[in-house]
Amino acid sequence: MTRYVALLRGINVGGVRIKMADLAALFTGIGLGNVRTVLASGNVLFDADGTATDLKARIEHSLSDTFGYDAYVFVHPQSYLSAVSEAYPFDEDVDGRHSYAVFVADDSVLGELAGLGNTLDPTVEQIAVGDGVVYWEVEKGATIGSDFSKKIGAARYKPVTTNRNMRTVRKLL
Repeated sequence: MTRYVALLRGINVGGVRIKMADLAALFTGIGLGNVRTVLASGNVLFDADGTATDLKARIEHSLSDTFGYDAYVFVHPQSYLSAVSEAYPFDEDVDGRHSYAVFVADDSVLGELAGLGNTLDPTVEQIAVGDGVVYWEVEKGATIGSDFSKKIGAARYKPVTTNRNMRTVRKLL
């Protein structure tokens, strides 16, 4: 068995509300083991056999059927999140800054987002590309209105990106 992390995109923000107890019950109900939710923002730890791709499809289908929304889920081995955490390239001890990992499921989108690095105002935000992620450091108070945030918030990126602050990533380890 492998310990996995499921990152659900867009729940408990906007219109899709799911109680963590209901989410855990769904994961258990589809045969996943040792299920534990982390925070109320769609983070689930679980044990399973099978590939991340197969698990993703199974989880998305169950979420859509049960809760009636277009579910987008990122499934990774927990060890991958550990590597993402360890590779964070920016200094996290800078006051007035937020640290994020933007998980990207499409290599062409990863390349496209990486190309934005030279267009950003480094006094507001900066990015660096990792293995399947874009690391993002942004000034507190500017997160939602920053250039990079506006870009990743576009509807066409919804199925292929989700972000977590680095504190949340570490809670998933």
